[in-house]
Amino acid sequence: MSAWPAELRDGDVLLRPIKLRDQHAWREVNRRNRDWLRPWEATIPPPPPGGPAAQRPTYRQMVRHLRAEAHAGRMLPFVIEYQGRLAGQLTVAGITWGSMCSAHIGYWVDAAVAGRGVMPTAVALAVDHCFHHVGLHRIEVCIRPENLPSRRVVEKLDFREEGLRPGYLHIDGAWRDHLVYALTAEEVPGGLLAHWHRSRPSTSHK
Repeated sequence: MSAWPAELRDGDVLLRPIKLRDQHAWREVNRRNRDWLRPWEATIPPPPPGGPAAQRPTYRQMVRHLRAEAHAGRMLPFVIEYQGRLAGQLTVAGITWGSMCSAHIGYWVDAAVAGRGVMPTAVALAVDHCFHHVGLHRIEVCIRPENLPSRRVVEKLDFREEGLRPGYLHIDGAWRDHLVYALTAEEVPGGLLAHWHRSRPSTSHK
């Protein structure tokens, strides 16, 4: 399997590169989940005095930027499909080489499929790909302390909580503190997806 582009699948969950033709489905899912996603979405801070106001990119601008970053080896921009329908987005970003070999993961999922194991499965697929095919050593996920559903995702996967980063990202209109969770390749020698399958309750949804 090539590092990028790549399609990663486990059962009903598929990660694949985001495409321009996903625009309609992506916008529909975002529109339905506006209230669910708004408190956790990155925002653009106010410009410095006299500076121009930054504008949010259009969908096409976003996809072109993600593609360029992927081509440069700095990012892996996936959409998440569940049972054949677009259900979210997962991006491996900030890929750094040299003595670090690390990246961080950000994600969101349609509230309609939350609680079915979709996001832990997607994160596990992405982490295994980063460790076994991209060649990274460490993956971080940074989450607002108030975002309990997102924290449950990484806690189910046994990411380590490493501490608080004050004012880490501009989210929902202000600089917000984030908790740092991390995994290294040595901590999941048999793969994170296999670990998730072993630890997942047998009564959980597929």
